[in-house]
Amino acid sequence: MASYRLSEEAKNDLIRIHHYGVQRFGMAQADRYFEDFFSYFEMIPERPYSFESVEFLKEGYRRCVCGADSIYFKINQDTVEIMAIIGRQDLSKLL
Repeated sequence: MASYRLSEEAKNDLIRIHHYGVQRFGMAQADRYFEDFFSYFEMIPERPYSFESVEFLKEGYRRCVCGADSIYFKINQDTVEIMAIIGRQDLSKLL
């Protein structure tokens, strides 16, 4: 397994996180954090089952922590589907 796909919600989450980062920490730091997500997106499909199952939140979901946020994904045959990227304070978005 070596591919991933971003849901529309995950894409919107990335935009929201980047905008917040620019306002709070400046463009350079926001860009570095944004790029970190894509490093994780490449890593997750290489070993998706090594990440925590969060079935108690949503059936079939797993979580990878990236900084202050978590990447929520599910495995669909040979593709990892990145469903949402949210912080602890926004966990209700997932439910």
